[in-house]
Amino acid sequence: MAYKEVIEEFFNTTWRSRHNQSIPDHSLTFLWSLSVSIKDFGALLGSLGVKGLADTFGRRNAILIANALSVAGASLMFMSEATASFEVLIVGRLIFGLFCGLVMSLNPLYIQGVSPTNLRGAFATLNQVFFASGILLGMVVGLETVLGTEKYWSLMLSLSLIPATLQYLTLPFCPESPRYLFINRGKEEEAEAALRRLRGNPEMVMKEMEEMREEAAHSETGVTVREFLRKRRYRQPIILVLIINLGSQLSGFNAIINYSTKMFAQSNFDEATYLTLGVGAVNVAFTIVAFFLVERAGRRKLLLAGFLSLAICNLLMTITYSILTIVPFIRNIQVLVVFFLISAYEVGPGPISWFIAAELFDQSARPIAMAFTSMLNWGGKFVLALLFPPLLKICGAYVYLLFMCMALLAFTYTMFRLPETKGRTFDDIAAEFRGAEGIPLHNKTTFNTFT
Repeated sequence: MAYKEVIEEFFNTTWRSRHNQSIPDHSLTFLWSLSVSIKDFGALLGSLGVKGLADTFGRRNAILIANALSVAGASLMFMSEATASFEVLIVGRLIFGLFCGLVMSLNPLYIQGVSPTNLRGAFATLNQVFFASGILLGMVVGLETVLGTEKYWSLMLSLSLIPATLQYLTLPFCPESPRYLFINRGKEEEAEAALRRLRGNPEMVMKEMEEMREEAAHSETGVTVREFLRKRRYRQPIILVLIINLGSQLSGFNAIINYSTKMFAQSNFDEATYLTLGVGAVNVAFTIVAFFLVERAGRRKLLLAGFLSLAICNLLMTITYSILTIVPFIRNIQVLVVFFLISAYEVGPGPISWFIAAELFDQSARPIAMAFTSMLNWGGKFVLALLFPPLLKICGAYVYLLFMCMALLAFTYTMFRLPETKGRTFDDIAAEFRGAEGIPLHNKTTFNTFT
């Protein structure tokens, strides 16, 4: 019995115990859709709290506070079977979604605040590596031969308690972000002490302290959301973050991942299982590739190559989908296109879209920028989950041309407007947007696309 069928059986059993009859089909469909989409909606809401938590409690402590939502959500999902309540399951999913919305912004904020400049992008990419690994692990434990059964499904949904517990045991021993201590709190001595713990090398500590002094001199304190949206210095970075993240979420990756499940379902059970696990494995493998490439190739090259490849893959999806009924064996080509698309996404737009905002904005605006990033990503997932099925019915194969156009738009805007941030200090990057009308100052370091 597939995982979806296991959960639907839980809904049916609970309904029958209350009403002495089987659950109507429309109610079953609604409960399943709600339980799936409520996490993305919760993540969208959670994004709104990033700035408040990060600025009030610090980057590290904000993660620890958000972690409590993971514990609460996982506990409720685990208890839903014992309490025979699908409402508890749905509330647990909502709370876990709040955690996801917070932590997917707080993690890059903290990681970039403690990382050395030359490894900042690689360490930020690790966040996506662990996220993709979690998805793959979820696919494995969700198999009927592991925990995806009527007996163990609630245990499967509570497995996030393990990393949450590990984080509570280890993260308190890690230093707070030196940039937060220095620039936000004005605690220079504590910031220097944190840097000594992180770097060990006195020369590196002195150099980074000087960099933070320069950044602090150009940073404004207490930037509000209104100021963030109105200041010219933030206008161009906001548009960049908007285009890159919408290009990432609406370039077909999430839609094709959902479509691939149906496509694989045409195979026998074992083949479909292996193909689905293959999707997860490719996700992990190419985020690891991105980890090694992001500080060598740079953000711009990976984004440009990724968006262009996504556009090509969407065009191929349109072609293969159109002739599938005429040439049935073309389905094998479709499977390859899906794998190529996943690899293109995870090498560039996937991980980079989550942390690029932290590099384009100064310290005071960074939490708002990361909240904006989280809202765009989770909002894009939520809206796409609602709109893709009817779009597929209306447009058929041509729906992928819409994704192709979005990927090409992101490619074009990235090529002409995004500065390369690899190996540069935060203040150096922010200086590009302090020119007149918020337009980047073109220089050879920034806009040399392929060298």
